Parts: sequence; structure tokens; C-alpha cells
Amino acid sequence: MIDLYTWSTPNGRKVSIMLEECGLPYAAHAVDINKDEQFKPDFLKIAPNNRIPAIVDRDNGLALFESGAILMYLAEKTGKFLPKDPTNRWHAVQWLMWQMGGLGPMLGQVHHFVKYNAGKAPYAEDRFAKEARRLYGVLDRRLAEAPFVAVDYSIADMSIWPWISRYEWQGIDLNAYPNVKRWYVEIAKRPAVERGYHVPVRQPAIPMPA
Repeated sequence: MIDLYTWSTPNGRKVSIMLEECGLPYAAHAVDINKDEQFKPDFLKIAPNNRIPAIVDRDNGLALFESGAILMYLAEKTGKFLPKDPTNRWHAVQWLMWQMGGLGPMLGQVHHFVKYNAGKAPYAEDRFAKEARRLYGVLDRRLAEAPFVAVDYSIADMSIWPWISRYEWQGIDLNAYPNVKRWYVEIAKRPAVERGYHVPVRQPAIPMPA
């Protein structure tokens, strides 16, 4: 049994989707970041950086924070969604790191400046919107070469997809990135993704491009 401490954000959804895909039993605990619950002392014992998601594996008592580390741990625990072949394994890891170090932080800045604070910092809006389009282009070119970012569906896709699911927040038209659109829709239709998307609380339907 895994205890998952999470909220309805792209980073949180990575782990709930992975847990659903693996079929691992888990208990979801809502950490409402809108109410600053991530700063509560009990949560900080598990996640000292006061960020969701975090897990505790009841099998061994291990507590982990940082979504990328959690995905890799669950992949190794279950033997799923991280290729055994060394070349493909490192392809998956590099795209996971691309999301953690680039796509997620940059799209987060788009959300902050473009969606929530439009008009307050035109330079920042322009800078991060351009970077978002560049990153979508990187992903689109990769997906022109393979059905998934590491050829087979993996934790790399699970880390990237929840950020792309907020394409509307980013002012992105997925029709401009046809390979991303194809990949996005295919993953959105997976039953485990549908279930994981609505953890820990039910949300509106997954956005789907026209």
C-alpha cells in the first residue's frame, strides 16, 4: 500500500496516473495547496521542500518527495514503464529530466505570468510564452519519430502529459503541433489516465482539442 499526498496539479497527477497504470493499491491524501496545507508540520516530515506530491510506501516505510524520483521508484518497484534495455531506459530518463528541468518549470512560469497575472509583466509574458512554444516544438519533433517519447509508453510520457493537459492555460493550439496532439489524445483515452487525472478530488473533464 502506498500513501499518496497530492493535489490536482500536473506534478501531482504524474504520480496518481503512474499508480493507476501499475495497479498498485494506494490511499490518496489531499494536500490543498490553496489552503497552504503543504506547510503543515506533519506533511513537512515527509516532504521537507513543502511541495506535492510525496509518498510513503507502507511496505518498507520509505518516504519520498519529488515527482521524478517517485516515478522512478514506482517503476523499479513494479518493473513497469521503465525499459529494461539500457538504451531505451536512458532515453526514458533523459525525457523525464527534460520535463523536470525544462518543460514543467517553464510552463509553470507561463501559468503564473500569462494566465494569472496577465498585463503585469509583458516582458516575462512574452519570454515564457515563446519558451513554451519552443518546448512544444521540441516535443512535436520527437513525437514525429516515435509513438511515445521513449518509443514505448513510459514514466517519461506520464511526467510530460499532465503539463500538456493545461495547453489552454498556456495559450497553445495543439493543432499547431500535430504529433503532440496525436500523442496527447491517445494517452488521454487510457482508463488509468482518466482515473489518475481526478485524484485526489474530481475535476472537470480532461481538456480535449478540437
